[in-house]
Amino acid sequence: MSDPEHIGPAGGGRLAHSRKPMTGRDPQEPGRSATPLELLFDLTFVVAVGTAASHFAEMLAEGHALEAVGAFTLAMFAISVAWISFSWFSSAFATDDWHYRVLTMVQMVGVVVFSLGLPAMFHSVGEGDHLELRAMVIGYVVMRVAMVLQWWRAARESPPFHDVGTRNIRWTVLVQLGWIVVGFTSPTLAVAFAAFAVLGVVELVLPLLAQGRAGGTPWHPHHVAERYGLFAIITLGEGVVGTVASSGDLLGGAAGTDWSANAVALVVAGVGLTFGMWWVYFTTPFGAVLVHRRQRGYLFGYGHIPLFIGIAGAGLHVAGLYLEHHARIGGVAVVLSLALPVGLYLLMVYLLHTLLLSAGDRFHLLLISLTLAVLAAAVLLAAAGVGTAVCLLVVMLAPFVTVVGYETVGHRHQRRMLRDLGTG
Repeated sequence: MSDPEHIGPAGGGRLAHSRKPMTGRDPQEPGRSATPLELLFDLTFVVAVGTAASHFAEMLAEGHALEAVGAFTLAMFAISVAWISFSWFSSAFATDDWHYRVLTMVQMVGVVVFSLGLPAMFHSVGEGDHLELRAMVIGYVVMRVAMVLQWWRAARESPPFHDVGTRNIRWTVLVQLGWIVVGFTSPTLAVAFAAFAVLGVVELVLPLLAQGRAGGTPWHPHHVAERYGLFAIITLGEGVVGTVASSGDLLGGAAGTDWSANAVALVVAGVGLTFGMWWVYFTTPFGAVLVHRRQRGYLFGYGHIPLFIGIAGAGLHVAGLYLEHHARIGGVAVVLSLALPVGLYLLMVYLLHTLLLSAGDRFHLLLISLTLAVLAAAVLLAAAGVGTAVCLLVVMLAPFVTVVGYETVGHRHQRRMLRDLGTG
C-alpha cells in the first residue's frame, strides 16, 4: 500500500518532503492505493469507534435502549462525517509533503480530543437532563481548522478547483459555528437532538452545496473504494475486540483454560459473524462500479454512514455483559441488540449495490428474505427460552446466507451487471 510517485523524496527540494503545489491528483492514476499516512490517520478512529461501541453496549445492557441508540447514532454520524471529509479530500489533493502531513497530524489530535468527549456525551444522554458536547465540539473544531487550511491551500494552488475550495471553507465554517452554539449552550436533550437533525442534514448536503455547478474534485474511484474497504475492516475489528472483551470473564480455571459452553459459543459467534460480514462487504467491487458511476460518488460516500453504524453496533459486548449477569435486560433484548445492527448492515450492502449499479436482482430479494428469516428465528428462539449463546450462533449465520448465495449463483448475476455497465 504505497504511492511511489507521491511518497519519498520530493525531488529538488531541500527537505525529503518539501512543499509542492496542491494542484489535484490524477483521477485515473495507475496503481493508486492507500498510503501509510492514511492508515495511520485511520487508527485514531479505531479509538473513537471503540469508545462509542463500548458505551453503546453499556447503555443497552442497563435497559436504556432509546437513549443508547440516540447517543450512538450521534457519535457514529460525527465519526463518519469527519472520516469521510478527510478521505475524499485526500483522494483528490494529497501531496504528502511536510505541510500536508502536519495538518493531518493536527486532525488526528482533533479525533483524539473528540473521542475523549464521547463518555461525557453518553453519560449526559443517560442522565436525561442536557446534552454534553463541549469536548466533542472542541475536537471537531481542531479537525476542521486543519481541514479548512487544507481546502484553502487547494483553492489557492489549484485554479480549476478554486470555487469548490472556497465554498467548502464557507460552508464548513458555517456548520461548525452551528455545532459550537449547540455544544456550548447546554441545551435540553429534545432541543439538542432537534438541532442535531438540522445540522446533520446540512452536513450531508455540504458537499453538494460546495460543489455547486462545478465538476467536482479529482478523486480516484479505486482509491476511494479501497479507503472505504479499509475503514470497514477497522470497524469490523471492533467485533473481534468485543468478542475478546465479552468472553474473557467467562473463562474459568487458574489459567483461564476451563472454557464454558457459553464462552465457546461467544467466541465462535463473534469471529464467525465478523468474518461473514467482511466476506459480504467485499462481494461488491465498488472501485470498478465507481469508475463507470462517478456521478454516484456522493451516494456511495454518505450511503456508507448507516452501514458503518450497523458494523460498529454489531458487537457482542451486550451479550457478554448478559452472560456475566451484569445486564438488566432479558435474553430477547440481548439477541435484538445484535440482530438489528446486523440486519441494518446487510440491508445497506444490498441497497448500495442496487443503487450504484442502477439495477436490481430478484435473487437478492430471496437472499434478503432468507437473511431476515434467520435473524427473526434467532429472536423467536430467544423468546421461546432457548439459550442466548445458541441464539447468537443463529445470528452468526445471517451474513452467510449472502455468502453462499454469492458464491453459488450471485457472482454470475453480478458479472452480467458489470458487463452491462462496461466493466465486465
